[in-house]
Amino acid sequence: MAGVGSAVVFALIDPLDVAIFGYIRPDREILYAGGFFLFWAIASLSSVLSLYMYPRDNDNNGHDIGF
Repeated sequence: MAGVGSAVVFALIDPLDVAIFGYIRPDREILYAGGFFLFWAIASLSSVLSLYMYPRDNDNNGHDIGF
């Protein structure tokens, strides 16, 4: 999903048009890598939150859910 997110965002935004704090212009490869890792972190956080919110009751009526 990080690769898909990066592809979609950077298909719409040219990394050379991005300026941090108005005057810092990083290289294209740095922004591509930073964007990929940002989307990777977002996807990881989503997965961790899904596991955290999964109901963990002891009464599952005899069904083994695998956890």
